[in-house]
Amino acid sequence: MGKIKSALEIALERTDSVKSDKGSIGLFEAKQKGKKLANEFLEGTVKSLEDELKKEAPQTRENLKQGIFDVLVSRITLPAAKDDLERLEAAGRGLETVIGGKRFGEISRQFNQLMSQYLDEAAQYEEAVKRQYAPKLRQKEEEISRRFGRQVKLDPFQDPEFVAFFTQHINALKENYQAAADQVRQEAARLFGGE
Repeated sequence: MGKIKSALEIALERTDSVKSDKGSIGLFEAKQKGKKLANEFLEGTVKSLEDELKKEAPQTRENLKQGIFDVLVSRITLPAAKDDLERLEAAGRGLETVIGGKRFGEISRQFNQLMSQYLDEAAQYEEAVKRQYAPKLRQKEEEISRRFGRQVKLDPFQDPEFVAFFTQHINALKENYQAAADQVRQEAARLFGGE
């Protein structure tokens, strides 16, 4: 009659062949540290990524750079407000540090100028769409005012019809600029990969 094994013995047999790879753990930790450093850089608590990279041991430096790169490249997106331009500029400076060379710095500066233009154009677009929709909104305000017997002023963004109209038009603008953001992320990945 065979020996009946406990669940613990079976589990130990199965994990017997699994040995911890301290090197892999160290590289993973370096990548995580890089992600943390990138976020601190974007917040302004870390002033120089270059100085932080110099402090790191040469065998883990590439993984640290990979973690930094992953965070910073994900921040290359369309800005929602003027404040986001500072975030984009910081991400560009950080990427320039981990990629090396001057080429990405120029790409980043051009992208920031383009994103500033995008915000200006989006604001103009919003005003133009509001002006175009204004007669219809006034008509709705008058109708609601008659029903309630008092003056009613509507915010265009409270009107679902306006929101749909606005979204349709602004999405067309965003698509044009989103292609530029995608292109910058791809170029950063290409340059970081050493192609």
